[in-house]
Amino acid sequence: MDILFLLGYLAGLGVVAVILLCMGIYFTSETYPSIRSHESEGFFTDPSSGKKQPFPSITDSPTRSLTVVVPAYNEEKRLPVMLEESLAFLEERAKKDPSFTYEMIIVDDGSKDKTTEVGLGYSKKFGCDKVRVLTLAWNRGKGGAVRMGMFRARGKLLLFADADGATTFSEYDRVEDSLRSACKEESEVSDALVVSCGSRAHLEEESVATRSFFRTVLMYGFHSLVWLFAVRGVRDTQCGFKLLTRRAARILFNSLHVERWAFDVEMLYLAQSLGMPIEEVAVEWNEIEGTKMTPVLSWLEMGLDLITIWLRYTLGAWRIRGDIKK
Repeated sequence: MDILFLLGYLAGLGVVAVILLCMGIYFTSETYPSIRSHESEGFFTDPSSGKKQPFPSITDSPTRSLTVVVPAYNEEKRLPVMLEESLAFLEERAKKDPSFTYEMIIVDDGSKDKTTEVGLGYSKKFGCDKVRVLTLAWNRGKGGAVRMGMFRARGKLLLFADADGATTFSEYDRVEDSLRSACKEESEVSDALVVSCGSRAHLEEESVATRSFFRTVLMYGFHSLVWLFAVRGVRDTQCGFKLLTRRAARILFNSLHVERWAFDVEMLYLAQSLGMPIEEVAVEWNEIEGTKMTPVLSWLEMGLDLITIWLRYTLGAWRIRGDIKK
């Protein structure tokens, strides 16, 4: 009898603890993300004159076909390779199609090296109308850097691409074709609500063969958590090569809370919650040395973020903002 009483007592304490935890999560969470911005982050430098120019806003009407946002933290060594490939591709496309215009926004996420200087070198070479550098006052994390770049974009379509250049940039055409197919009924592509994701899922068998057993377990464990708590139907949520329509980016990034590695999952979770089509396109991808992720700590952080996303949206502590332009 005493044992039954003790078990009941412990179960009651457990229920109370869960209730208190949920209340704490609910009442200490901001319903909508507060997007802090330093005054300096509203401007970019024109290298030809050295003058500061104001960034536009994602709430403005688009004036470019494409914006490429490149989040970069301590990327002075890897960034040039990515920029050379991507800018060569974009320049070639602009020559073939005079109606195609682009811009690239390199977001220096509070780097301690010369990432900003490298970016400004390309801004000087190609002109600040095509290449702009947004230097953040402090490190926000990859998701925070992508969001800040998106809010300053001029494109009808907005792509974010990793600074390491792991995804071959010429794969952009396939990702764009997939997106346009999904929103072909819209008269203006920028007003559609579609996300198109580059995917490495087709390379999974090969990657398992070269990874250690421990890293393979971590990978499958993360995939299971994503399926259980957040996103279903997308095999690769973490490939850093995703294309959004302007309106989709405006809505999704205005509601985004997570600023670390799992921001992709929250973005796709929001897209699915709003019924947006999510296209997944196999892309050529190569592992590049110099990753900022640590095998154990980063996976643990991402797992915690996944549970946080599910719990806070389920409780209503986090909610989705409407279209900020309307």
